[in-house]
Amino acid sequence: MKSATAKNCNRAAGFTLVEVLAALLFLAIVIPTAVEALHIATLSGEVAARKSAAARVADRVLNESLVMTNWSSGAQSGTASEGALQFNWTMTSQTWPQDAMQLLTVEVKYPAQGKVYSVKLSTLADPQTLTAQ
Repeated sequence: MKSATAKNCNRAAGFTLVEVLAALLFLAIVIPTAVEALHIATLSGEVAARKSAAARVADRVLNESLVMTNWSSGAQSGTASEGALQFNWTMTSQTWPQDAMQLLTVEVKYPAQGKVYSVKLSTLADPQTLTAQ
């Protein structure tokens, strides 16, 4: 009796070849998917961080232009730093159709993982503030 019970315990302790192959197949599917998900998450994080910095640069350029009243001189462009990153910006001015206002738009371009992205911020400015000084 004891020898039959010992043989049954030894058989139940191992995996069959089919179970091992099924586990390897599962891992072959899951690992590349998980690596791709991590790659996408990394790209999203980098783009989001740089987009936030680019929005701060656009806001700063827009506010400086409004305060210095140099926005009426047509399209302007330049480079601004945010930390260790450089951002190229372009500001354009258009007439606003409803009132005697100007639509100022700043576009900031930034690279992330080999692609170029951009952020645009716009505001309205009153040209009468230029002559009121």
